[in-house]
Amino acid sequence: MFSKATIDGVRELGFPDFFRIQLAILKILAILILIIPQVPLQIKEWAYAGIGLFFITAIVAHIAHKDSIFILLINIVFIGLLILSHMYLHKILKM
Repeated sequence: MFSKATIDGVRELGFPDFFRIQLAILKILAILILIIPQVPLQIKEWAYAGIGLFFITAIVAHIAHKDSIFILLINIVFIGLLILSHMYLHKILKM
C-alpha cells in the first residue's frame, strides 16, 4: 500500500507507523466526503478543516526536519487549491 520511500519519509519526520496509516484512511474519507454530493454541507466543512490541518501539519513537520523549500511551496499550493475549492463549493451552493 505504501512505498518504502513513503514509509521511511514518515519515520524520518518522527511520526509512528500507525500515524501514516491513520492519515491515509482519513485522507480517503475526506476525499469521498467532498466528492459525494449527498453529504451534508456541515460534514464537508469538517473535511475541509481536516485537510487544511493535514497540510499545516505537513508544513510544520517539513520545516522542523529542514526539508527543501520546494516541499513547503508544494504544500502552500495545495492549501491554496483547498481554499479555492472551498470558495467554489459555496459559490455553487448559492446558485
